[in-house]
Amino acid sequence: MRWTDSVARRIKLRDLQVLLAVANSGSMGRAAVDLAVSQPAISKAITDLEHELGVRLFDRSPQGVVPTIYGDAILKSATAIFDDLRQGVKAIEFLGDPTAGELRIGTSPPLSAGFVPTVIESLAQEHQRFTFEIVAAELAALHRELRDRRIDLAIAPTTGLPPQDDMNAEVLFFDQHVAMAGVQCKWTQRRKIAWSDVVNERWVLAPPQSVVLEYLVQAFHAAGIKPPNINVATLSIPLHFHLLGTGGYLAFLPVSTLCFGAKGHSLKALRLASPVKPSPVAVLTLKNRTLSPAAKTFIDLAHTIAKKARGELPIGTD
Repeated sequence: MRWTDSVARRIKLRDLQVLLAVANSGSMGRAAVDLAVSQPAISKAITDLEHELGVRLFDRSPQGVVPTIYGDAILKSATAIFDDLRQGVKAIEFLGDPTAGELRIGTSPPLSAGFVPTVIESLAQEHQRFTFEIVAAELAALHRELRDRRIDLAIAPTTGLPPQDDMNAEVLFFDQHVAMAGVQCKWTQRRKIAWSDVVNERWVLAPPQSVVLEYLVQAFHAAGIKPPNINVATLSIPLHFHLLGTGGYLAFLPVSTLCFGAKGHSLKALRLASPVKPSPVAVLTLKNRTLSPAAKTFIDLAHTIAKKARGELPIGTD
């Protein structure tokens, strides 16, 4: 089927809205409920769209509907269309009121407890009507959220996955992972510590297969020691802080978490040399996607705060 002006005239936003509702619900009936219309109206809209495009968009069965390869193709375009429209409306709202904005930000759990809140708080001091939705997840999940346009941008370590051709990555700073503990822990008072000294301590760590855990394994292997057992496996940084505060646990976290997120928790990095190279923390955005003015303001401020941190805190530039 060739693109023509008549196709553009006959396919309307409402048709694409129906398409997305059916795909998201997996059922014509549930889509009808979601959109508060009759099921025959939903079925007719999908049938008309299939006739206009000349392909079958959904495979039907008693269990529901599933997009075909043609359906998947038009769904990606429909998602992008509504996302661009939403960004356009946000841009108009922002231009009309520069003190307001809405942002959906993805980030890693450690950065969600340190650097990202620092940027949010700094932005909120100038623009009190900004609103934020934060998604904290591992990098692979953030890539999916960004591609599905459920977040506007991500601030995350870029190691662990190969470069993504459909994403832009602007490096903010380089973050070093270090062993840390509560200040009352005996190991924070030692000037000389070896990895063999702490291998039998209680560790609160990220779950298996996480990048952070791989970093710790590298450190112990470099010392010729079998890695420690995980006593508590969690991605929750507040739980890390709480357990470290008891003085009975050790953790392996980024320096940025200690610098930005550990205020009031009395934590300290141990004097353990780490063979793990600093990892780049970057702003990730989707290529060929228009950023809202709010997103641009946030990114500019993130660069400013990162630059200041590089000059005042133990956070690297390369």
